[in-house]
Amino acid sequence: MEHVRDSTKNLRLLSELLLTFVPSSDDASPTPADSLKIASTLSVRDLQDLEALAITNHVILRSFAPLLRLFEAGGNDEGAEWVSSAIQRETQRIDHAVDFLAQICGALEARGCSVTVIKSLDHWPDLGSDLDLYTDSDAAKVVEVMSARFHAKLADRSWGDRLANKWNFIVPGLPELVEVHAGRLGQTGEQTIVTRSLSARTHTIHINGQPFRVAAPEDRIVISTLQRMYRHFYIRLCDIVDNACLLDEHLVDFEYLRSLSSAAGLWEGIATYLRIISEYVQTYRGRGIPLDPMVTGSAKFGTNKVRFRRDFLRVSILPDSLNLYASELRTLLLKGDFRNSFRLSLLPGLATAAALEMKITGSDKGIW
Repeated sequence: MEHVRDSTKNLRLLSELLLTFVPSSDDASPTPADSLKIASTLSVRDLQDLEALAITNHVILRSFAPLLRLFEAGGNDEGAEWVSSAIQRETQRIDHAVDFLAQICGALEARGCSVTVIKSLDHWPDLGSDLDLYTDSDAAKVVEVMSARFHAKLADRSWGDRLANKWNFIVPGLPELVEVHAGRLGQTGEQTIVTRSLSARTHTIHINGQPFRVAAPEDRIVISTLQRMYRHFYIRLCDIVDNACLLDEHLVDFEYLRSLSSAAGLWEGIATYLRIISEYVQTYRGRGIPLDPMVTGSAKFGTNKVRFRRDFLRVSILPDSLNLYASELRTLLLKGDFRNSFRLSLLPGLATAAALEMKITGSDKGIW
């Protein structure tokens, strides 16, 4: 009989592993009954499907570590061995990528190109499918360094890449693309307000003994919201966990976040994004993450407008996301930022062209 993936079941299991299980096996908190029941019936084929969904959502290490403990506690040696192997494979991939990332950041900094790692290390100990950097430096200098030091080649640039001033590098020996955003953020590069203070507010973290400059918590949320609510219109499980951790640890200055994002026309989108995350967490923990009343009061919708399809939590585009886009555009226009307003006004046409390209060729890479 043909194998059919039950992605919804896998989503529930991953969500429980990520949001309900305790971070340490020494903790005596009980194992969720649903997870125990589901996990006890998983075949190797089921585990392969679960791994695929976990990788797509950038949560394999954070979800498979508690799954391994669950199998070990239940005496499922075959399942434990399989999960342990999956963890080892992903750990090796990540260690290799992080080593390259450290070399790339070091080489760019040595040539005067100040770089900040964005998005990629937000998922730690997991890692995304590419390596994202932001720089205030001239893109031509970045291209020069990447070519001379790493023999990197530029990937074909889509219309969206050119508008966003974004460059993708193919580095020999590195499976992941290196994506560099130069001076702009947003799908059409319309956001320069939020980039003005990004580099100045970074802090240094150490991963595998290597130092990396990363964005401040508020900037992380802005960047994540731009990607999820204004570009892809879907949310990964890693986004839920990453931002829930920031908020659980009370690392976010909501007054600053509102001031920064309001000036950029993004505050309603950010408030909505955080409400979705809190309500999703509440589904599994029984309580949401702590949000300032200014957030809940500004949010336009919650998980009632989110559906799980094709491996991600899909956000309603019409009319909900369209209204957020209109608010961003209106703010830029009212501020007299006509150049970036024009960039943003190209987004509907770009999205339409991408949809047509996808329908005709099966890929929107040349557009989006």
